[in-house]
Amino acid sequence: MNKHQHISTYFFIGIGGIGMSALARYFNAQEKKVLGYDRTSSELTQQLVNEGVEVVYSENEAVTAISQIDPSHSMVVYTPAVQTKSKLIQLANNQGFHLIKRAALLGEITSSQRTLAVAGTHGKTTTSAILAHLLKEANDGVTAFLGGILQSENSNYIHTGNDVIVVEADEFDRSFLHLHPNAAVITSTDADHLDIYKTKEALQESFELFSKQVSEALFVAEEIQLKGIKYGFTDLAEIYATNIQVKSGSYFFDFVYQDMRLQNLELKLPGKHNLSNALAALALAINYDTDKAAMYAKALSSFSGVKRRFNYLYQSPNLTLIDDYAHHPTEIKAAHQAVTEMHPDENVMVIFQPHLYSRTENFATDFALSLSNFDEICILEIYPAREAPIKGVNAQFLLDKIDHKNKKIIQKSDIFNSIEKSSCSVVIFLGAGDIGEEAQKIKKMLNS
Repeated sequence: MNKHQHISTYFFIGIGGIGMSALARYFNAQEKKVLGYDRTSSELTQQLVNEGVEVVYSENEAVTAISQIDPSHSMVVYTPAVQTKSKLIQLANNQGFHLIKRAALLGEITSSQRTLAVAGTHGKTTTSAILAHLLKEANDGVTAFLGGILQSENSNYIHTGNDVIVVEADEFDRSFLHLHPNAAVITSTDADHLDIYKTKEALQESFELFSKQVSEALFVAEEIQLKGIKYGFTDLAEIYATNIQVKSGSYFFDFVYQDMRLQNLELKLPGKHNLSNALAALALAINYDTDKAAMYAKALSSFSGVKRRFNYLYQSPNLTLIDDYAHHPTEIKAAHQAVTEMHPDENVMVIFQPHLYSRTENFATDFALSLSNFDEICILEIYPAREAPIKGVNAQFLLDKIDHKNKKIIQKSDIFNSIEKSSCSVVIFLGAGDIGEEAQKIKKMLNS
């Protein structure tokens, strides 16, 4: 980052995004002037404002803010979700600002420091959050850019020092190819983001390219066909969990890392996928500092999770509410496995908000199969995010593919009544859009 020492002001277009806000916090902590624009106010943007970041919510205000900045000492950061024809990007271009994508900036920050990266179409956020927690608890000087809000920190940015950086390696828009980490993990390579990649093969090729950019150690889930140190649940893997037990909602297991065996570790996150994430995080941490293996293992038990990753929102004798970010068929299957493992004798209602028209269209059959495992299915309309509608692709399109007698489309205003009328004692909210906000509203209504 030495070449940007002259930069004193950073303007973020889309500052409310989870990756952008972590970078904003990084520069704000360095006492740079940080400003940004987002279309809507959120809990995250309000937190940024409370931390001293200036945030505006209209393009006109953003235009005014950018026009008042000296381009020679400023940088404008944007995400791939922002179109290059955006009025703000055009303005920044015309006024001679240094324009840079979020991923490229992250690549520059990490280029001169020891970096541990977590890649994969599922599990990135939880794995990187566990890793950051382990390093922090073992008193390592860690800077972490996370794709979710760590429960214990109420932040997606951790800074206890500059010895090592933890970062999510995001495959969207091939962003992770800006990174050259010392060590990394690949948790999964299931097809996703086909609006960008078009084919599964192109996505796989991108992961292959990323794997070759890792300079020291690459850990790979055992089912993935990439070269690396394999981890998983069989002794065919070099790193694996054994003696796995579930007690009082926690996993207890032994961790085997080549010739090392750590016994009776505890993980308080439900779901076999999270146990796999914990193995990956432990592998990266121990590879970073083998002498602290026992400290990392002990720290695992105090990891309290990431917001919107299988969070219990409400529990009473008759009703349990759970909120989870799952927005891909594989993630929905994992959420179902977790909820049935934790609540084996109860009926479960799923309230699902599809995320993106293209993802819904590309994986409609798989969505239908994964959702059909639940006892009652409620579908909200598709959350479009960055996309324009695709003709014929909507909630009804998905519902028609689900072979289940207890299914329906509901509006957000119908959620509370649907829960009240249901015979299910467990309700799980799934999706990557604004369904988490709806879940919080239901929690407040039940508590009141």
